[in-house]
Order: sequence, then structure tokens, then C-alpha cells
Amino acid sequence: MPRLPSQFLNSLKSLALPDEEGFLRVHESGEQVTSIRFNPFKPCVPEFETANRVPWTTQGFYLKTRPSFTQDPLFHAGCYYVQEAGSMFLEYALSKTFALKQDLKILDLCAAPGGKSTILNSMMSEGSLLVSNELIQNRAQTLAYNLSKWGKTNSIVSNNTAEQFETLPGYFDILVVDAPCSGSGLFRKQEDAMDEWSPEHVNSCSIRQKNILNSGLKSLKEEGLLFYSTCSYSIEENEGIVEWLVQEKGMEVVDIKVDPAWGIVQNDKGLRFYPHLLKSEGFFCSLMVKRENAVEKRQRVHLKNTVTDKEKKLLEVYAKTEGLELLKKNEKYYLLNRACFEFLQLPVQGFYFRKAGVCLGELKNQDLIPEQELALSLSISEQVHKVELTKETALAYLRKENFSLASEHKGLVCFTHQKHGIGWGKVLSNRINNYLPPQLRILK
Repeated sequence: MPRLPSQFLNSLKSLALPDEEGFLRVHESGEQVTSIRFNPFKPCVPEFETANRVPWTTQGFYLKTRPSFTQDPLFHAGCYYVQEAGSMFLEYALSKTFALKQDLKILDLCAAPGGKSTILNSMMSEGSLLVSNELIQNRAQTLAYNLSKWGKTNSIVSNNTAEQFETLPGYFDILVVDAPCSGSGLFRKQEDAMDEWSPEHVNSCSIRQKNILNSGLKSLKEEGLLFYSTCSYSIEENEGIVEWLVQEKGMEVVDIKVDPAWGIVQNDKGLRFYPHLLKSEGFFCSLMVKRENAVEKRQRVHLKNTVTDKEKKLLEVYAKTEGLELLKKNEKYYLLNRACFEFLQLPVQGFYFRKAGVCLGELKNQDLIPEQELALSLSISEQVHKVELTKETALAYLRKENFSLASEHKGLVCFTHQKHGIGWGKVLSNRINNYLPPQLRILK
């Protein structure tokens, strides 16, 4: 592995880094740590072997070896998410400070690729609202797909700037900002991050982080919580930002009690995760509460139900709609909870939404042309005919290769693996039409 940049090593001297020699050794070792977090709504029996549990999560585990996730149908079904262990700390921080069983409005402002959003989606109540935002279009597409795999109806994916959320003052109970950063915490995992690191890049990231927070905080309620994090070691992007939030933005750091055996380094502004002290890449986080006055601007909502009773009856064949709302837009139908439905009715201008609840598909001649995310959804109807596939056959489906079935059923089916949907197809007398979207096809 290339040596760490000399300017970066000099910057560490201000950190009072515990065991600097150990820090250097672990970066030179090339050791890789793999951790995953299971989807609590999609229980499964994976083929890979888990090791110890990630101690600050309920669903996170380290793996003994890294398998080929793309060759695992359970991965495509959304049964688990591959994530750095440090990033999973969001669950512990919020569970110790907030009653998440109540209905809440949550904004994940820099959400791609979706790790923290799936944590939030696992923890929040069915009546809550999660808005997961990502500015960069292709990353927003990845975010939408990962949330679709989680299967829930209580999230929205938006593709907007942080400034656009200023139009919702005091609206959200929780704000999560996993900020774009210089990436030094990922040097061990991504060697190319070293080439991009410089003191100037750190400073530009710090400015960008302040701009994002300045806008996002306006949408946070008084007494609301901010979870701020980076994968950087630099004080300018971590404790420096927290100090600015306290002094300039009326924030107050929340003291989170952690087990000393975990190896997390804690100071009065947040928590640091070092790869030579625990099994994670570099990570910093801080939990803060908003103390400055923030008056919520009440938005008048005009609820418009554009789905007829006839359409609803047809859709109920494919999706469980009880207690949920149906929305029609651009000829497609969406299933979402009340909080998402109301959010989409807010009179805000210029918002672009990549995903809302679960897209069911389009009705044609009394039949539904289903979307892929309905197959991945937890709301798929029991009336839909499902065909269970072995791992080998599921992989053939995901590669869009020909395969045969023993099923006598003809027509539209949802293919499953371990009873979790992976996609749609149509069984004909002499062939199977594979409806998997081409962009989701896995290569051999």
C-alpha cells in the first residue's frame, strides 16, 4: 500500500492520536474489514459466515471473509446492506436519545448511497416520514434503488440542493448530515483517496459542509436532533464544524455514553473511530440538539386523491393497500403512507422526487405492468403468484439467462428466493419472459 501523504501525517499531530505507530501499521497492513447490516423486515439464511456482532448495532455483523455480494440473490432482494461498522453508530446514537417509536419527520440530507437511510428506515415507526436527499443525479438513482430493496412505503427520495429545504422551516424532527468530506478515513480501503487529499481540499470541504448545514438546519425544529458525520480525520471537518455549530447556530452537543471496551475515542465535541483501535474505517460523528428558536411555518396541505375506486380495486390484487395512500402521477401508481402522501402535497416549488413510497406500475387493459420495486416491496399482495427459485436459478434470472421451471402456472409471476422478491417475469408455455430491468442485470 502507498505511504500516507506527508502533509496528512503532519496534520495528525494536532489530534493527540492514540498509538500513532499502531495507526500507521494498520494502514500499511492492507487488512480489509467487511461488515453487513441485516434488513430486519427480510429474515434470511445467508451462505456466508458471520463473525462477531458490531457492538453498537442490533443488526450489524462482521464477516469472516468477503464473499461476492453481486453473486448472492439475497443481496439483490434487499436482505442485507454492506456498510462500514462506524457508520452503523447512527442507530445507537438515536436509540439512546430519541423515542423513535413515535411518528417523526426525518431528513437524511446527503443520503447516497443509502446506508444511513436504511438504518433510519429500520428504526422509524410505520407512520413516520423519511426524506432521503441526494444532489448528484446518478447517486440519487442508487439511493432510490437501495431504499426500494428495503421494501417500505414510508420514504421519499429527492434530488435537490440543500438550499431548497430552507423552504420547510422547522419541519423535521431529525436531520442527518453525512457530509461530503476529504475522505481520509477511507485511505486503507480506497487508495485513490490519498491522491485527492490536500490541506486545500480539507478547507474547501469544510466550507462546503458549513453551507450544507446552514441550509439544512433551517428545516430542523427547535429541540430537534442533528446527527453529523464524516469519514475524515481532519479537525477542520469534524470538531471545527461542531464548534462552529455550537457558537454560531445555537446547537448543543449531546453526551452519548459508550462502552470503553468498544475502542471509540470520545471528546466534548463527538466520537472518533480509528481502524487500529476497533474494526472500522475512520469515522467521526456528533449528535447535537437545536436550542435556538425555530418557528415552524405551517404549510397548508390540500390533499388530492387522484385514484378512482375502480383503479384501487384493480391495484389491490397486486399490493396491500390497507392503511396506506394511493397516488397517481404520469400514469404510474404509488403506494405510500399518510406522512409521505401529505409531504408530496406541500406547496413547495422546484422539488424533484426520484422515488415516493413504492411505485406499483402502470395499468393497461385492467392489468398492472408492475415495477421492479413492487417485487422488492413488503407490500406485495398475497394474491400475486410467486415462484420460489434456487440460488442457481435465481442467479440465472438475475443474469437474464434462460432457465426452466417445474411450475404449471402460466402468466405473470413474482420470482422469489428464500421467499423474498427479486423481480417479475411471465411464464409462457414455451419460454419465460424476464422483466428484470436491463440496468440491474448482473454480469457473469
